[in-house]
Amino acid sequence: MLLRRLLLALALVLAPLAGITAALAHQQKIAISTVSLNPRNGMIEIAHQVPVHDAEHALRVQGIASPDIISSAKSREDFAGYVTRRFLFEVNGKLADPAYVGSEIIGGSLWVYQEVPAPAPAPGQGARIALRFDSQILTDVWARQENRVNIGGGTHPETFIFKAGDAPREAVLTRQPPEL
Repeated sequence: MLLRRLLLALALVLAPLAGITAALAHQQKIAISTVSLNPRNGMIEIAHQVPVHDAEHALRVQGIASPDIISSAKSREDFAGYVTRRFLFEVNGKLADPAYVGSEIIGGSLWVYQEVPAPAPAPGQGARIALRFDSQILTDVWARQENRVNIGGGTHPETFIFKAGDAPREAVLTRQPPEL
């Protein structure tokens, strides 16, 4: 009888902690952006992947009472607008304003897509496109937010990691001939 009471008391003490742990487990505090060149259409494509729970939390911080990224197109569009404002992008030394293409849910992530025309090859640059970029997605929400930016597609992208307040970085995107 005493053992049963002790177990019940322990369960009552630990139950609230389980709820807190479950709530925190949803926040992954990582976003991944991939920048690649599509040789078929000549566009630089940008794909941002953000966990749905993190996106909804960010919208609540911005004052939206009940965001629902999965069921509400408005919540998705609100967050997509936020993402596009928090990702700085320059191409060959000029500030670029990538067009918003759309968004979708895949698994537990919201994907936000952007694109910008790749510049024509400049004399002396050949197949190289100079990029400057800064990913501050969700760094205004969490101090421990980590953003990864992959430059180039395929199995060997160059990866850059950003945290709150980091300076922009530079990389080169190389044109590849279209595959047949």
